[in-house]
Amino acid sequence: MTFLITGGAGYIGAHVVRAMLLAGEEVVVLDDLSTGREERLPEGVPLVIGSVLDRLILDKTIAEHRITGVVHLAGKKQVGESVEKPLYYYHENVQGLTVLLQAVADAGIRNFLFSSSASVYGMPDVELVTEDTPCAPLSPYGATKLAGEWLVRAAGAAHGISTACLRYFNVAGAATPELADTGVFNLVPMVFERYDAGEGATIFGTDYPTPDGTCVRDYIHVADLADAHVAAARKLAEWAAAGDHRDLTVNIGRGEGVSVREMVELMNETTGNDRAPVLSPRRPGDPAQVVASAERIAAELGWKARHDVREMVASAWAGWQANRCRR
Repeated sequence: MTFLITGGAGYIGAHVVRAMLLAGEEVVVLDDLSTGREERLPEGVPLVIGSVLDRLILDKTIAEHRITGVVHLAGKKQVGESVEKPLYYYHENVQGLTVLLQAVADAGIRNFLFSSSASVYGMPDVELVTEDTPCAPLSPYGATKLAGEWLVRAAGAAHGISTACLRYFNVAGAATPELADTGVFNLVPMVFERYDAGEGATIFGTDYPTPDGTCVRDYIHVADLADAHVAAARKLAEWAAAGDHRDLTVNIGRGEGVSVREMVELMNETTGNDRAPVLSPRRPGDPAQVVASAERIAAELGWKARHDVREMVASAWAGWQANRCRR
């Protein structure tokens, strides 16, 4: 198998590339480098600089590298930006996926893995979010992920493609410092940025109906997330080889909730920071609790998260320190 990994030079993408290589798979990366970095890729991994919106580049890459499977990670991922620029997000995420799926179908590729998100669920009022929990995204970003799932499944059914949609929960950590997240869009790097500015972490909302009043989330180590991609890609290849074209939709989380206050306390402990957190009002649209049920992925793929929250924070902090010069 030779897998095309779109967005493979990004934070998550580079971890998936690394995991696929360690598993003995061949990979080719397509990335426009708008947020990705070429230096994240191991030596020898072919990098095609371009967009999934460019059909000519897709056709050339698929033919020249004899691509037999696709892992689609490329896309725009900032919730706030998606509210400000919904047309841009639908163009990049949905139209880009449409162009890619057409190229995949025309090339006769029979397995396709799609990077989705827990944002498809919106504000679920359940203790554990299962894959059957109704989807009601709150942002254009989440809506593009849900629309992407619909499109992937429809194209798979129409063209005999085995497909998987992986719904990520809150990704953190780094397998190695050089692969760490250098963006400041998620809780852990946002808190580290506050520390660098000599300030305490900000906690938005302390009156939620949770044990300590702060939001509860399910955090997943990016290395575990990458391993889940390997397991899913291999399952799709197995189905495709047998002519058994199916769809798999699974959550990727640990099935354990951690509150924002608990995360901040752990980050303070890990970094030696002694500044008290700044308590602020709730942000609009933040659900009180979003925790994954991880039963289906265990049953379907035999996958289970191996890293705990302490490992996530420690590895993220090591990466943050190593990458200060790049921010």
